[in-house]
Amino acid sequence: MMKTLEEIQEELEHVLRKKRFQHTLGVRYTAQAMAMCFGEDVAMAGYAGMLHDCAKYLSGEEMLSICKKNGIRYSETERANPSLLHAKVGAHFARERYGVEEEGVLSAIRWHTTGKPGMSGLEKILFIADYIEPGRKMLPHMEEVRRAAFRDLDEAMYLILFHTLSYLRERDEGEEALDHYTADAYDFYREAWERMKG
Repeated sequence: MMKTLEEIQEELEHVLRKKRFQHTLGVRYTAQAMAMCFGEDVAMAGYAGMLHDCAKYLSGEEMLSICKKNGIRYSETERANPSLLHAKVGAHFARERYGVEEEGVLSAIRWHTTGKPGMSGLEKILFIADYIEPGRKMLPHMEEVRRAAFRDLDEAMYLILFHTLSYLRERDEGEEALDHYTADAYDFYREAWERMKG
């Protein structure tokens, strides 16, 4: 049976570090506000926001072990940087520990770090909310992204992916740190944004 948001919040407060828990509350709030704005299910946005980092307290080795035990596939990039696995392990925990059966919520959690082409409304909302929630460090382009987030989801996706890829390239982390889904998502949303601008 699916736990209530209040029950989940109480459990996560005990396992997540204080800063991570505050971030989680910020993402839940932002995701629900965005869901209201774009006509998505507000309750499901709350579950996605509340659970998106529910596996973040685990070490990389623990996440790799959980993936192996439960047949969760991972890439070479994820094996080399197992902290990237928290989205896949989080989706697994959401189903197994917290009783979430709504595939849209599980998928939003699964894709909230990398993005992918052709995301659903809820998937985009969680991806964006994770980036813009009120407690996030202010980046030079954050105000632009926050305005776009309540105007057009595809525009916000494009801006976030553009700035993320630019940041990785500046740090010379290039291909090793980059999941191919992120690169594919960037190409997809860049094209969508260019089509929309006409």
